[in-house]
Amino acid sequence: MHRDHSRTRLFAVVLLAALVTAACSREQPADAPESAGTAVPPGPRVFVTNEVSGDITVIDPASASVVATIPVGKRPRGVALSPDGSTLYVALSGTPIGGPDVDESTLPPADPAADGIGVVSVGELRLLRVIPGGSDPEMVAVSADGSRLFVANEDIGQASAIAASDGSVLGTFAVGGEPEGVNLRPDGRMVYVTSEEDNRVTVVDADALKVVATIPVGPRPRSTAFLPDSTRAYVPAENAGTVSVIDAQAHTVLSTIQLTGPDLVRPMGTAVSPDGSRLFVTTGRGRHVVIVDTATNQQIGAVEAGERPWGIAVSSDGRTLFTANGPSNDVSIIDVESRTVRARVPAGDRPWGVAYVP
Repeated sequence: MHRDHSRTRLFAVVLLAALVTAACSREQPADAPESAGTAVPPGPRVFVTNEVSGDITVIDPASASVVATIPVGKRPRGVALSPDGSTLYVALSGTPIGGPDVDESTLPPADPAADGIGVVSVGELRLLRVIPGGSDPEMVAVSADGSRLFVANEDIGQASAIAASDGSVLGTFAVGGEPEGVNLRPDGRMVYVTSEEDNRVTVVDADALKVVATIPVGPRPRSTAFLPDSTRAYVPAENAGTVSVIDAQAHTVLSTIQLTGPDLVRPMGTAVSPDGSRLFVTTGRGRHVVIVDTATNQQIGAVEAGERPWGIAVSSDGRTLFTANGPSNDVSIIDVESRTVRARVPAGDRPWGVAYVP
């Protein structure tokens, strides 16, 4: 008799669970984003870091819709994809948000425990772990073999080379005040780190882990973009409205491009098309993306992207751009050929960095 009552109770519990599951499924909106940790169907994705909300917005560019939101930690900014495409590395920082117009004496104290590099699974859409990344990481680059990360440590004027496996320090380099942009030359041999304060680029040998050159550039350099064949680099100077064209083998400035536009031009983020024929530059408060022909190093057009575009990425076919528009909390999807914004997709609070994953 006791076994019969137990079976009845068990059947009732199972039936109730099934009914609750079915009801929840019916209540879930058809267009609701997948939760973090849930895999979505394969296809190109755009990952956007949101500096204030502490998460990553994952966008399906084909449908111009959000498919997931991944919590990662404080102030996610720079983001880089591993060579095998399986992992994203995200710079996290416990240093409060400052800037040129902010009185830093009024800011709360830094939270060093929040500093690190978030390791995110592209397939599972979730944060796997956070490894040490030095003080106040702002941007990150990945070595050609995926074993090393290069991190710009903004508050201490330093760049760090760390092991991607556990964050152990392999080397540190003085790179000038307020380092921001850190990018690996496509051949994997050199790392360029920009110093906003000292108006220079420091070149680090990615294998020997030593500084091999410094390159004077325009005021407040923010990023670096390379041609696919590693022959040239482009470094924007935000406060001059210019881009330095650099011989990326000799580490010398070849020329300077003066950008123009209908609004204020403050070049910040850079990306090069996969075939190397075009350079794309976001202009921040200037609202535009400027397009440069790399054969002539002449500006050939511009597209109004949105509110203060900063981070930028280009699709693997070179036909589409993606910009993170901080003040409006959205991402612009831009058609390169027609030079128009195809869609603007809501992101988190203050989108900052962008990575395109084929």
